[in-house]
Amino acid sequence: MNGRDPLADVVDLLRVRGTVMAHVRAHAPWGLSLHRAPGATFHAVTAGTCWIRVAGQAARELHHGDVVLLPRGAPHVMASAARGPSRPWDRVTETLVPNAAGEIVVAGPGGSTRLICVAFHYDREVAHPLVSLLPPLVCVGGEEMGEDSAVPATLRLLRQELRGRAAGWGTIVDRLVDVLFVQVLRAWIGGRDDRGTSWLRALRDPVIARILTVMHADPAVPWTLELLARQANLSRATLTRRFSALVGEPPLAYLTRWRMELAARNLRETDDAVGTIARRVGYESEFAFSRAFSRVRGRPPGRYRAAVRARPEQTGGGLGAGV
Repeated sequence: MNGRDPLADVVDLLRVRGTVMAHVRAHAPWGLSLHRAPGATFHAVTAGTCWIRVAGQAARELHHGDVVLLPRGAPHVMASAARGPSRPWDRVTETLVPNAAGEIVVAGPGGSTRLICVAFHYDREVAHPLVSLLPPLVCVGGEEMGEDSAVPATLRLLRQELRGRAAGWGTIVDRLVDVLFVQVLRAWIGGRDDRGTSWLRALRDPVIARILTVMHADPAVPWTLELLARQANLSRATLTRRFSALVGEPPLAYLTRWRMELAARNLRETDDAVGTIARRVGYESEFAFSRAFSRVRGRPPGRYRAAVRARPEQTGGGLGAGV
């Protein structure tokens, strides 16, 4: 079994990639409105305070060290006050030239706030429920994390690279924002005390997290309920009950869906024969694989591959382009 974990696997499957939209220094009074994006937007407050306003929710004040992620690209306003006018992000940022420190400066007579704003993109063909399980606004507070936690440390490195712009800074920035996505999710998951069924909640249960890990690490293994129960040191009935209560479906049903996600990526990204892909995800019979794939994806593998490749190439999709 390799060292992968379920969250890393799903983020990798989603092909999550981030791009810094801007490093902003805004002086009060200010307000920037961002329209709905096909994916998500991320903001980190690296100095000062500000407010985020999302339709249908109370305005939330953000302080130094706070980070917010809008997983499904909800339109929102970043501003110096809980209410008041705002200007479209595009119109403001396209007219300003970054200063020597790489910052876009929004002028004003009041105190300043510094923000790092990131757009994330992901593969919209992935059907895993990770993104849909997240709330419209994920907020992780700097006070909750502490200065020694991973997110503030990564933000310090990111800000240093954005300001210094030494050789290779662009590559480092790209890698750091990808790391931030996972770190913010991990911090948010770890700080939750929610109840009910959720794949995210299951990651906090050490036994069920182990079962998810072994299935993700070796999906081609002919797993049975008995083999998985041995991994968990539980009876088959107890494992099924506990796994279903947390994840929302029995272990082997989840395994099938995960195998189909991997198969779908292979169909999209390779020219490998359907039988080869079937064996790669644990099916000796191409017929059994095709039947399982059709049940999960709504069409057989060959038709799925042809349909995906016939579409115009999609750009800017997922977690936050077009902001």
